Amino acid sequence: MWDFSTEPEFQAKLDWMDAFIRDEVEPLDLVYGGKAYEPLGDELRGIVEPLKARVREQGLWACHLGPELGGQGYGQLKLALMNELIGRSPWASVIFGCQAPDTGNAEIIAMYGTEEQKARYLKPLLDGECFSGFSMTEPHAGSDPRLFRTRAVRDGDGWVISGEKYFTSNASNAAFLIVMAVTDPDAHPYQRMSMFLVPADTPGVEILRNVSTMGHRGDGGHAHIRYNDVAVGPDALLGEVGGAFAISQARLGGGRIHHAMRTVAAVKKAFDMMCERALSRETHDGTLAGKQLVQAAIADSYLQIQQFRLLILHTAWLIDRSSTKEARTQIAACKVAAARVFHDVVYRAMHIHGALGVSGDTPLARLWQAAPLMGIMDGPTEVHQASIARRVLRGYEPSPGPWPTEYLPDKIAAAREKYGV
Repeated sequence: MWDFSTEPEFQAKLDWMDAFIRDEVEPLDLVYGGKAYEPLGDELRGIVEPLKARVREQGLWACHLGPELGGQGYGQLKLALMNELIGRSPWASVIFGCQAPDTGNAEIIAMYGTEEQKARYLKPLLDGECFSGFSMTEPHAGSDPRLFRTRAVRDGDGWVISGEKYFTSNASNAAFLIVMAVTDPDAHPYQRMSMFLVPADTPGVEILRNVSTMGHRGDGGHAHIRYNDVAVGPDALLGEVGGAFAISQARLGGGRIHHAMRTVAAVKKAFDMMCERALSRETHDGTLAGKQLVQAAIADSYLQIQQFRLLILHTAWLIDRSSTKEARTQIAACKVAAARVFHDVVYRAMHIHGALGVSGDTPLARLWQAAPLMGIMDGPTEVHQASIARRVLRGYEPSPGPWPTEYLPDKIAAAREKYGV
């Protein structure tokens, strides 16, 4: 039986987070929007570091990690409830020590890194002293690792990395990069690649440009990088040679569910604005809330958000009782639903606000610009749809005749005989 309830002590933590984010964190977006992933100057450091200290005092820093790494060991269900709050503000993930791509990077270093790698890369990451980047996607191949060309070849005990990567998140501010490169082009497609930990200032790491994306301020933090014969030592290898695909799946599975959790927060913010607007906007014969088409938009949005939220909670519950591998179908479903719900709810909220909704005076226009990204990041919607369909169909057999299985003539005859019809 599904049970999404939590104990009173944890609910008290959620209540503290709700108030803290509302009163102390969300105001940062109004003054320092777009700077959450930049290195802190003296002015911002004086604001942000005390907020991080308060989070640590509550035992809520980097809660996606286990106790052995300074986290609380919360399961995915509790993390879902926390991320519903953290997702309200870009600054919240930084202040709570769970910003992307650092969360996923920290998890795989914790899982696959040596003790030396954990001391050099993981500890400063967990302490909030640096940012990191995940360098996987390639210009010609998108995120399909079977088509990757970036190579890492042995050079004595070490490796030399050559090639180009695209959309390496936050590379400009990263202290180190996790690079996925082909080490054995003749191996099975899923055993051709390995992961490497590369300090960002290693000679040969060239950021060609930062690629801007819709819905984000500034020139974007997604870098196009060229690795020009980047020499690294044997201690750069993360995990086993040929093990990059398995590592990336472990990283991306958890990342997708966390991303979906935070999407709930974004769409709820848009929904709240929609409802407030409907009640406050006067028309010639009442408010927008009295119009049936507006009521339909509110009702449809409410239904989509509730269905989406329950899908996420069920997926998180399932992961807690099995693993991300066992919940792959549900995780993919969350990814597909996130893009659709985000698109639909944000559009309705923006439309009901009229000209105000497309202005820079509300966050709705920026959210709407981000809607197309939701169907692309972490893998395009269509790829996840195909994955869902393949796994669902494994539980079925072909119909033995032209009729659906339950309506075969012999079954109908047997049922009639059973009931004496």
